[in-house]
Amino acid sequence: MIISPSILCWPMAGRMALSLPITIPCLRVRCNGTALPASHSSNARVLILGATGRVGGSTARALSNCCPNLQLVVAGRSREKGEQLLRDIGKQAEFVDVDIDDATALRAILDGVDLVVHAAGPFQCREQCNVLEAAIVSKTAYIDVCDGREYSQRAKGLNEKAKAAGIPAITTAGIFPGISNVMAAELVHLAKDESSGSGLKPEHLRFYYFTAGSGGAGPTILATSFLLLGEEVIAYRKGEKVVRQPYSGPVTVDFGKAVGKRTVYLLNLPEVASAHEILGVPNVSARFGTAPAIWNWAMVAVAKFVPQELLGNRATIDTLVRLSDPLVDLECVNGRKSIGLFTHSNLSICVGVATAAFVRAVLEGSTEPGVWFPEEPGGIAVQARPLLLERASVGTLNFVMNRAPWMVEGDPKEIGFGIYIP
Repeated sequence: MIISPSILCWPMAGRMALSLPITIPCLRVRCNGTALPASHSSNARVLILGATGRVGGSTARALSNCCPNLQLVVAGRSREKGEQLLRDIGKQAEFVDVDIDDATALRAILDGVDLVVHAAGPFQCREQCNVLEAAIVSKTAYIDVCDGREYSQRAKGLNEKAKAAGIPAITTAGIFPGISNVMAAELVHLAKDESSGSGLKPEHLRFYYFTAGSGGAGPTILATSFLLLGEEVIAYRKGEKVVRQPYSGPVTVDFGKAVGKRTVYLLNLPEVASAHEILGVPNVSARFGTAPAIWNWAMVAVAKFVPQELLGNRATIDTLVRLSDPLVDLECVNGRKSIGLFTHSNLSICVGVATAAFVRAVLEGSTEPGVWFPEEPGGIAVQARPLLLERASVGTLNFVMNRAPWMVEGDPKEIGFGIYIP
C-alpha cells in the first residue's frame, strides 16, 4: 500500500492468461521496420502531444531517464505546466503550444520530428485521426496511447496510406491496451512453442484490469472510464461477435499477493477485437474494476441509468469527473492455465515507462511501415517482444509471464512434499 497526501494508491496489477489446450501456427516475422541510423536513434527528435497531462508528462520523464540524449519537444495547453515539466527533464527539451485540431499547425510542428507520441486523450470523442494523418503527410513515425475501440479501428484504416508513405505507426501503445496486448501475443507464441505438433488451438483469452486510486494518472482515466460506460461492450464467443451491457458480468479474479481478489466488469476495450482477429482466439473479453468498491457500484449505476447520449458528451463527462476526481489505480489479468501478471504501484509512472518502451522499439526499427496494433508482428517484431516487456516492466512490484495461475495467486496451499494447490 502506498499513501500520498489525500490519495490512497493500491498497487496496479494486470494478469492475462490463455486457457489451454493451445497450439498456434507459427508467426512469421518480417523485420524490415524503418530504423533510424544507430547514431541518430539515440538523439532523435521526439514530439509528445498532451505532455502537460499525466500520461504525456510521465512519458516525457520516462524517456528523459532512459534516453537522455533524445531531443524532446513537449506540447500541451498549459505553458505553466510545460515549463515545470522542462525543469524536471532537463536541457534536451523544449515546450511548444499546438492545437491538435489545426492540421496546418500540426504539420508545421512535425517538421524535423522523427517520431510523435499522441497522448492528448481521451480518444473516445474524437471522430478523426488528425494527428496520425498529419504524421503520414509529414512522414513522421507515430505512436498513440488510444484506449478507444472506434478510434483505434479508424487509425488502422490508415494502414495503406502509412505503408505507401513508409511510416511506422502503432495505435493503442500504452499499458492497457498496449503492453497487455504484447503479453497476450507472447503467451500465444510461447504456448505454440510448448505444444508444437499437438494440433491443439487456443480457446479463451481474457483480459482483466484493476485500478485503485488515480495512481497519479489524474482525471483523464476517470473521463475515459465514464466515456466507455456509454459504449456497448463487444466480446467474442465461439468466434462470433456478441454485444453486452457495459459494466455487467462481474467476475472475481485473483491478482496475486500484492492485490488479492478483486471484482471486475465487462468494458468495451480495443484489445478484444484486435486480439481476436490477429491472434485467432475464438473467445475473447476484457473486464475492468476499481476501488474502493463504492466506485464499482457507482459505475454500474451510471451505466444503467445515465442515457448513453449523455455519456458520449464530453462536457457531461467533465462534470462527472470534477465530482469524482479522488481515487483510482490499476490491475490486468487474463485467463486460466497460462498467465502473465504485471503489478505496479503507480499507474501514471507505469504508463509512461510502457509508452517509452514502444518509442524506443520504433526508433530502433522493430516496426514496419503501416499502422499496427501492438500484438501484430509488423508492430513489434516477435523477437523484439522480450526486450520491450523487459523495458516496460522496470519499477514493477511483480512481473511474470507464462506461469500457471496457482504460482501467482494470493494464497497457494502446500499439501506436502513441495506440492501446492490454489
